Amino acid sequence: MAKGYWVVRMDVHDADNYVKEYVSRNGKPLAAFGAKFLVRGGKSELFEGTQRDRTVVIEFPSYQAALDCMNSPEYQAAVAHRKKYGSGDVLVIEGYDGPQPGE
Repeated sequence: MAKGYWVVRMDVHDADNYVKEYVSRNGKPLAAFGAKFLVRGGKSELFEGTQRDRTVVIEFPSYQAALDCMNSPEYQAAVAHRKKYGSGDVLVIEGYDGPQPGE
């Protein structure tokens, strides 16, 4: 079964409150659905397109788990706080289990 991912590109307008009100609330629902951070706002270099303040990639055990977490009441309560302090793009996408380059 293919894993599921969130790809989040966010501009944060108030970092202190973003952390205090959003990040402090998202851990419990993320853990409940088996989330694992793969990228969490590290260094990046833009080659094409539009840069945002933060990029986050979160892996889930399945695409359905990624959707279920996104739609859960607990996570949506955290989202309400995130929207006060940041805006951006949030994509839920199914992973790929097929052949890889060189195989």
